[in-house]
Amino acid sequence: MILLDGKKTSEAIQREIAAEVADIKAKGGKVPHLAAILVGHDGGSMTYVNNKVLACENVGFESTLLHYEDDITEEELLNKIREINQDDTIDGLIVQLPLPRHISSTRVLEVLDYKKDVDGFHPLNVGHMVAGLPAYLPATPYGILQLLERYNIETKGKHCVVVGRSNIVGTPISILMSKCTYPGESTVTICHRNTVDLAHHTRQADILIVAVGKPGLITADMVKEGAVVIDVGTTRVEDATRARGWRLRGDVDFDHVAPKCSYITPVPGGVGPLTIAMLLKNTLRAAKKEVHD
Repeated sequence: MILLDGKKTSEAIQREIAAEVADIKAKGGKVPHLAAILVGHDGGSMTYVNNKVLACENVGFESTLLHYEDDITEEELLNKIREINQDDTIDGLIVQLPLPRHISSTRVLEVLDYKKDVDGFHPLNVGHMVAGLPAYLPATPYGILQLLERYNIETKGKHCVVVGRSNIVGTPISILMSKCTYPGESTVTICHRNTVDLAHHTRQADILIVAVGKPGLITADMVKEGAVVIDVGTTRVEDATRARGWRLRGDVDFDHVAPKCSYITPVPGGVGPLTIAMLLKNTLRAAKKEVHD
């Protein structure tokens, strides 16, 4: 069994980005600039956005954090996004979710310029991804592809079972794994809460990707020998032995499933660290006009 080390992979990707940014600076080119909008004071969102800003600094990007109170009106927020859309100094823009209830995340995504949508959530980027056209890929699925590629895991002709159908992970990774590219060219089954006899499907998976947020959902009897298991779940569970009183647990019962696997991601330290790395990669691509010119 080989651990798919997301932390190590993320660090390697960020070193590659930093080297490219240093080269851009040396040649007098434009340094990538990522802007982030945060509304309110949700602790998890604040930590995540701050980590993104810190990551920008580590690779040599410019970054701008715009923090608004949760009583900002929807129109005020949309106007700020329109303003950033017109700012040629900013290459990428992310709006941290979730937003307050009075603000429609759908309207926010539709107003955001798809050429700056480095989260890959704009309908045009999603459509381009489905059609196999150049697009910003959602960060977590993009990170999964990087793990598979950098560990040289064969995907062509393999049966990939995806558990979870969210627009952030499950649906996009199911599409990407079926594409005529590497990683990809897999036969894909997508499962969800209404799937009858989930174990019947997961036991057929050469590659099992789980993203539902139910700790320990996948048990050893649900996984076949030699499977590649990608666990995207990160749920806080109580743990009195930890100083903070909790720990992160994945959707896979790691201790019992891991001995059956050829490759498996740990939680934490698997897919999670790659999310920010791939956001940086998208921002670099935006600055270089690689996706939408």
